[in-house]
Amino acid sequence: MIDLTIRSATSDDVSALLDFWESAAEETSISDDEAGVSRLIARDAEAVVIAERAGRMVGTVIAGSDGWRCHLYRLAVDPRMRRQGVGSALLETAEHRFITLGGRRGDAMVLEDNELGQRAWHAAGYAPEPHWRRWTKPLV
Repeated sequence: MIDLTIRSATSDDVSALLDFWESAAEETSISDDEAGVSRLIARDAEAVVIAERAGRMVGTVIAGSDGWRCHLYRLAVDPRMRRQGVGSALLETAEHRFITLGGRRGDAMVLEDNELGQRAWHAAGYAPEPHWRRWTKPLV
């Protein structure tokens, strides 16, 4: 694995996170704006995990827990750094966080047509649950 620094986000990272997700993540969501990311970091900065190499952001994952369930979002790795252990290091950190918080299972949201993401999650030991379907309602 390459030399990485893994750390939690700070309010100073909001713009860099949004820029990074635009270039390294699949699509954007309703919460991918300065207000949404700032709110998340203010509420639980440890949930936003950043991997850096030589001071440059090369990967992220959001490891959110509501005290009952453990959710993973925004696993993204710089395309030039993929298949070098960045995603694995991020997931190891996220899973350790969940275990520390008493979590029993982590779940990830992956777009159905994101084949690269599907392969990455499968390689990390995650499997789809075809009997579940996500239901959403915009609150705006």
